Amino acid sequence: MRGLPARVTIREVGPRDGLQAEKPLPADDRARLITYLSRTGIPKIEAVSFVSPKAVPAMADAADVWAHVRRRPEVAYSALVPNRRGAEAAVEAGGFSSLQAFLAASDGYNRHNVGKSVADSMRDVAGVVHVAVAAGIPVEVSISASFGDPYEGDVTPERVLEVSQRLLDTGVNGLSLGDTTGMATPSRVWAVLGLLLDNLPEIPLNLHFHDTRGTAMANVLAAMELGCNEFDSSIGGLGGSPFAPGANGNVATEDLVHMLTDMGIETGVKSLEQLLEVARFVQGLVGHELRSQVAKAGPRWSVAAPLEPRGS
Repeated sequence: MRGLPARVTIREVGPRDGLQAEKPLPADDRARLITYLSRTGIPKIEAVSFVSPKAVPAMADAADVWAHVRRRPEVAYSALVPNRRGAEAAVEAGGFSSLQAFLAASDGYNRHNVGKSVADSMRDVAGVVHVAVAAGIPVEVSISASFGDPYEGDVTPERVLEVSQRLLDTGVNGLSLGDTTGMATPSRVWAVLGLLLDNLPEIPLNLHFHDTRGTAMANVLAAMELGCNEFDSSIGGLGGSPFAPGANGNVATEDLVHMLTDMGIETGVKSLEQLLEVARFVQGLVGHELRSQVAKAGPRWSVAAPLEPRGS
């Protein structure tokens, strides 16, 4: 084990992953959410997704949403893109610091998610890289089901390494390992990350944990113990793939910031209270109680009132 990092980079994924399984929201509301999150000190935000609106209706009108965001120069905004066409649309929209392509570590989830094998999705990633290189934009690839596939079961660390190596051969600049349905535990995190860090020590890694089975925060700590220092999180704990059974929300941004702050680990977030204000806004948008524990109980160092439950 290594010493814990002094600073952790948080990428806020609420506007994309957090809302993709919710009822479609107006473009103005989605843009306001990104604008409010931009003011909190979070350094990275996954803003929109240029996927087919037929496949994911909640992500429609990405260019319109993006055009109405009040961006801040210190924030790195990314767009999720499924293929060359999505990458071209993101480049045309302009202003993104990076593009995020995606595929799964195993065929089971990949076929349910995009209707293709992993090998076929590799070609889509190559198309994204081709467009991004021409535009001078780096590409990160999210590898879904890196710690287990809801359709196939366990995914071996060796398989994750194989997929990662093939992706690097296409020219991608970074990887994000996704625990799509919360199948990871600390021992599985150590196994997968240990193998990747031994074999691909130079590649930037991001971790994306879901709290489906209550292990997300433990998995974050396990990854930090191996030296990882970048994590996805979602305001209010929103999120989940519409193509996977039981894919409950991401680790909540305010829960993650609360824990890291108390551990003396810097995140750049200006105040937890400001994040909770954004959580209140999000709760009003989606119309149901959030999964975030800090939103319910308040921070340990404050008597700030928790969010009011729905209908109160």
